[in-house]
Amino acid sequence: MYLSRHKNYRLMTGFAVMFLGLSTLLRLILLIISLKSADLTFLAFLRIFGFGLMFDIGVAAFFLLPYAAYLLLLPARWSNSWFNRIVTPVFFFIGTLILMFSFFAELTFWLEFESRFNFIAVDYLVYTYEVVQNINESYPLPILIGCMLAVTGIITWAFAYAGIFRSAYRGETPFLQRAGVFAGLLAVAGIYGFFIGNGLPERGHNRYQDELAKAGIYSFFSAFKNNELNYDHFYKLIEEKDAFSTVRACLQEPNSQYLHDGPSIWRHIRHDGTELHPNVILVTIESLSADFLGRFGNKQGLTPVLDSLAGENLVFDQMYATGTRTVRGMEALSLAVPPTPGSSIVRRPGNGDLSTVGAIFRTKGYATSFIYGGDGFFDNMNAFFGSNGYNIVDKGRNLLLGDRFAASRTQIPDSLIHFRNAWGICDEDLYAAVIREAGKQFRSGKPFFDFVMTTSNHRPFTYPDGKVGYPSGSGREGAVQYTDYAIGQFLKAAQKEPWFANTVIIFVADHCASSAGKNEIDVAKYHIPAIICHLPDARPDSIPQRCSQIDLFPTLFGLLHWNYDSNLYGLDVRQPGYRPRAFLGTYQKLAYLQSDGMVILSPQQRVKTMQYSLASDSQVPVKADDRTVREAIAYYQTAYYLFKHGGLQAKK
Repeated sequence: MYLSRHKNYRLMTGFAVMFLGLSTLLRLILLIISLKSADLTFLAFLRIFGFGLMFDIGVAAFFLLPYAAYLLLLPARWSNSWFNRIVTPVFFFIGTLILMFSFFAELTFWLEFESRFNFIAVDYLVYTYEVVQNINESYPLPILIGCMLAVTGIITWAFAYAGIFRSAYRGETPFLQRAGVFAGLLAVAGIYGFFIGNGLPERGHNRYQDELAKAGIYSFFSAFKNNELNYDHFYKLIEEKDAFSTVRACLQEPNSQYLHDGPSIWRHIRHDGTELHPNVILVTIESLSADFLGRFGNKQGLTPVLDSLAGENLVFDQMYATGTRTVRGMEALSLAVPPTPGSSIVRRPGNGDLSTVGAIFRTKGYATSFIYGGDGFFDNMNAFFGSNGYNIVDKGRNLLLGDRFAASRTQIPDSLIHFRNAWGICDEDLYAAVIREAGKQFRSGKPFFDFVMTTSNHRPFTYPDGKVGYPSGSGREGAVQYTDYAIGQFLKAAQKEPWFANTVIIFVADHCASSAGKNEIDVAKYHIPAIICHLPDARPDSIPQRCSQIDLFPTLFGLLHWNYDSNLYGLDVRQPGYRPRAFLGTYQKLAYLQSDGMVILSPQQRVKTMQYSLASDSQVPVKADDRTVREAIAYYQTAYYLFKHGGLQAKK
């Protein structure tokens, strides 16, 4: 090799070889972990490691570029100086430590999400406190950091023992040749940065193979750069007029009338009968997949309370989450809008004064609150709910001076808290706060709508000892069982309150415990439980039609006989003529699921049509159905258009 002939470049060459070797080893480890799901063949193996090597070379170029610039600018006479003898090994140690940390982070991220770094990892970087606390409670962090430092130290010693550092102190390479090395690396980095997209491997038929073919660090910076995707630039479009005409036809119900022409979905919804105005508490449960419940086939007995509630109240048998993160569930439940690519609207600028479900409650005289057992600063939750008219009750850090929501924000008092972890207080303590706030609202004489968000069913899966059969921190099953136990305790306590007799309580998941699967979008990994409890004069019943989180509140408003103006994409699934459908998305893929067909929209204007079998949770490519494809595009295109052009704003 050219560089190996120049001794002061031996360190650069050695670092590159070390990185490529370790990255290949990590890819092999991840492959072994996911071997059952990767459908591995010899050609798939070559594809994974071929693409992987290509991306690893790009990452290596970016890593080596700063050191190449250093060697370019370092005068030859300084090569053997004390300055270079300090800077070079420090550079190497820090670079190697970064690699060790990134490889460990990739491994833990894969175990959690079965994916290379994506925009979730970028989001987590912003919320360092919560994430570091979560890692510390999930893993023996001091031991792991010590191991990373020890391995980095051993590698650094090995390079020194091999005489590679001594070579770095012999700056015999002429300036022009050093400039050539730097220019070459800069050119390679430029080619990767501008022309080689992280989505290049995403053309296979197995999601695991696609993810394994990527490089974690490359994926991280790609996600950082593309956190919000412009639908108009990257996705298939139809004429704007046709898109709105199509979606208005899909949203037309026998009891609805559009209020405006053109690019709008505002319509008046009317129902016969006397309007009912009970209090409503929405409990949004962290990561509760439907398949944890006995009603949906689980045999472990993890959710006796929820299973009992499902048998005594109104249950949705085929409700699907719109996404894979809490903020996406919040978006669906509060705005009743299909997911738009990139970040959830909850986390985007310009998300205040929107036509939320809470705004509809307030037109009926309700007080609206967002109650969260963690710090609502996380994921922009307080800013979203606060700027959309909700009072905020959370257990965050001390109120900041100048907090524009301080007047409507209340901290959960320490007297109610008996257990907390990195993500917030345990569910029992959160429900105590819910009961406390409900009592305050009841005494004020106003009906109330509370949007409650739980945290206990989240890694590190810790909760008060002695409550359930699984030890705290032992895994997901124990957290699910504790989540169910806490719901039972909440209902026992709530039944003693004077407001309970006139209160509807809804239990629904924000998303599933894991949405990763063999397919790009594994439909079964979006199936969530949803139960409406204590409806006035209600009997046990179920809704068998496939529907989405966005349909929950339009259905509730129908049950309460409300007449209201709606800017929601959700529908009352009990209305005659309802055509079952659901919206599923990742941060890039957008799916529209009908009775047995699914359309998947993705960047580069790609459209896939699949036949879906619920019984086997399988997808088979089929010829596109033009009507279904147009509906899919119309839903997502108009939702993006309305948000970007102010069409989701509340009526003034």
